[in-house]
Parts: sequence; structure tokens; C-alpha cells
Amino acid sequence: MFEHFVNFFGAFQVTKSNEISIDKFSSLQRNTDGFIELFNSHNAECFGKGLYRLHDLSNIEYWNGIISDAFPEFSDRISCFGYDWMGRQFTLDMKRIVNGQPQILMFEPGTGEVLRIPCNFIDFHDDEIPNYHNDCLASDFYFSWKSQFNDNLEKDECVGYKVILFLGGEDVVGNLEKSNMEVYWDICGQLRTQTKDLSEGTLINIINIDK
Repeated sequence: MFEHFVNFFGAFQVTKSNEISIDKFSSLQRNTDGFIELFNSHNAECFGKGLYRLHDLSNIEYWNGIISDAFPEFSDRISCFGYDWMGRQFTLDMKRIVNGQPQILMFEPGTGEVLRIPCNFIDFHDDEIPNYHNDCLASDFYFSWKSQFNDNLEKDECVGYKVILFLGGEDVVGNLEKSNMEVYWDICGQLRTQTKDLSEGTLINIINIDK
């Protein structure tokens, strides 16, 4: 299990002494095939020099709240597990169950959009990421950014848009900057909730951001 994922990133397997107590996992997590196994081996681990990370299990509920604040229509149906270099959050979707397994959602703060990924937790890590990493992790864009800035990302950082796309920003490296991921999500979430019901092309004169 997860051989392709581990081989793709060159990750290492840790010893059983780092296993997380079973009572730390929610019912959903315990019933999601592969979830306990992956987090017991790689909880909070960084892959591909920041291209993809698993959340720290202890922070998942906190990030569920942040995502739900930005995308309230998805509250009470998600449980996040990982995020990429652009701060995009990957979650289990309790409303899309196939063969008893929750499917995957990707929440994009910079576009204000949600992508439904038609696979389960194991297939996402062992097939989607190794074989379609540019589609789900924007790996080509990541390497373009790295080639220009050669910067490292801490676990609480992401590369966000200076001008977010749903406010007219360009999807180019020149519109990217390193940000604190929680601050970036807070700003994007507030802007999304204020603008999501506006018609395309609406002129925005005033934007309020709560600090």
C-alpha cells in the first residue's frame, strides 16, 4: 500500500514506535481505507520539498474550520488530510461515497473554486499524485516558481497569488508570493464570501478585510 506514492517522492518508512494511538483518529478516518496506515508512517510530513504535505493529525479539525469558513456550503461534509505548495487543501468528502469510500475534494483559495476528484484516499496518493501530479499539484508551475525564486517553504507557508484570480489576477509566476498559509486562507475566504454572488464583470470599489 502506497508504494507508488513513497517511490515517487523517495519518502522513507518510519518505525512502528511513531504510530499514533487509534483513539486519535475520528470514525471517518478509521473507516477510510489507508488513512491510518499513511498517517502512522508520514504524519505531518513534507514531500517533494514542499510540493505536497500531509497535515498534522492534531491540526485537522482546526483546518476543517478554516476551509468551512471560506466555503460554508461544504461545512459538515469534509475532513482535510493534505495540502500543496499553493495552499490548496485536499479533503475527504462525506457526501460522495463510492464503494463505501469517501471521494476527494480540492479547495483552491486563489480561485475560490472546488474540484471534485473522482478517486478514494488510497488511489489519490498511489495513482493520482504519482501519475497526474501536474493536474492535482500543479507541479510544472511549482518548478517554474522554484527556478525563479529557489525559496523553501515552511509547513505553515504557501505560495499564493498577489492578486487572487477571482479578482482578476493573472495565473503567472510574477503574480505569486510566499505567504503564511493561514493568513492567505483568511484573506481569500473573506474575499470569496463577499464576492461569490456578484455577476461576472461587476466593478468592486470597496473590500473589507477583518483582522
